[in-house]
Amino acid sequence: MKILLTGAAGFIGFHVTQRLLARGDSVVGIDNLNDYYDPSLKDARLAMLRESPRFTFERADISDTGAVLRLFDIHRPERVVNLAAQAGVRYSLINPHAYTQSNVSGFLNILEGCRATNVEHLVYASSSSVYGANTRQPFAEDDNVDHPVSLYAATKKANELMAHTYSHLFGVPTTGLRFFTVYGPWGRPDMALFKFTRGILEETPIEVYNEGRMVRDFTYVDDVAEGVVRVLDHVAAPDPDFDPTQPRPSRSRAPYRVFNIGNNRPVQLLDYIHVLEECLGKKARMELLPMQPGDVPSTMADVSQLEEAVGFRPVTSVRDGVAAFVAWYKNYYRIP
Repeated sequence: MKILLTGAAGFIGFHVTQRLLARGDSVVGIDNLNDYYDPSLKDARLAMLRESPRFTFERADISDTGAVLRLFDIHRPERVVNLAAQAGVRYSLINPHAYTQSNVSGFLNILEGCRATNVEHLVYASSSSVYGANTRQPFAEDDNVDHPVSLYAATKKANELMAHTYSHLFGVPTTGLRFFTVYGPWGRPDMALFKFTRGILEETPIEVYNEGRMVRDFTYVDDVAEGVVRVLDHVAAPDPDFDPTQPRPSRSRAPYRVFNIGNNRPVQLLDYIHVLEECLGKKARMELLPMQPGDVPSTMADVSQLEEAVGFRPVTSVRDGVAAFVAWYKNYYRIP
């Protein structure tokens, strides 16, 4: 297939693009290569993708309406994966306008491009952050998500609402994927595993929020990429059993679905750090801090709907995933 993928030079986008190219698809990658984190990491990912003759790169910002619609018109993709977004919960407290620009206005441009060119299926990144103030776990797709605790989470819920509207009004098949704390090789430097690894190796204190008592459903990036590709192949369809008197948030009379992609095996942050210490052979110096605004104490994914729909659930253990990240980190930064 010919697939347009936004955020191709990003962490998850890079891994999904590699998987699509490896199986023979053609990918048009879009990325604005911004400096939210070290652009050299994005350049290195992009250089690897450009080794494939089936990869085409277009530097563009999805919030640029004219550029996005022009690229849809030129390339006419069969399917679209939207992974471009302003990420990060804490940064949304500092620069909120970046989130509405990319995650709301940019996503609207993607929807309009899909509508105008009759795209067969749009798969887009949502987030476990949408569960917000919910405390019942594991989080399930049919749980209420009306109480976000960060602007980032609010923009991701907005994406799901916007997608449903386009599925309902224009018949655009859309599937949203709620990612749970993705980590692994080529990860983002602003994320915990990257910062912890750098701090431990440099023997500087690492900031550990909520005194390490937070629990996260850490999900290895290869599992996420596999889930994205399987869902992309499984085009969203109307639910013939949808009951409007008792509507399920994860499905609709329109061609619309939402799935969790999480490891379904949550780990306390202190235990995650202990695994990292073992992989590095060094102890961490921890600065224990209180919970930060916008954070939640615990996440855990119910992935039964994903498994039922596409026959897949994440399988990589935290120990194996952290070891793979450490091996990549040492190789990339040439650390003996």
